[in-house]
Amino acid sequence: MSGPAAFPDRDTTASKFSSFGEADQAFIKLLMANPEQDEMLMEGLYSHLDLAAEARFLNSLKLEKLGEWLGDEAPARLQMRLMEAARSSQHPAYQAFKTGLTRSGGLQRVYPKA
Repeated sequence: MSGPAAFPDRDTTASKFSSFGEADQAFIKLLMANPEQDEMLMEGLYSHLDLAAEARFLNSLKLEKLGEWLGDEAPARLQMRLMEAARSSQHPAYQAFKTGLTRSGGLQRVYPKA
């Protein structure tokens, strides 16, 4: 055995972020519940954000909604990584995701101001 299987892969996870229906949200919640899947979750998120950045039409409201949902639903161990992903590019797709993530207040709940 060489460790945990790489399922779901980055592309599958990115497609779940892209469609983001109720079943997709349940799938993403299952991924977030398992710390061993954190890398695939983050790789899928980066892939989704990169695809959104390359698209002809930028759906910033959908990206803001995704950021807000992840900020509300993601466990504390992922909040910093989500913000790092949001800050990793100046492209408007990443900025829209960051807006939603910031609006959720997830990072502030994990790291409250003193």
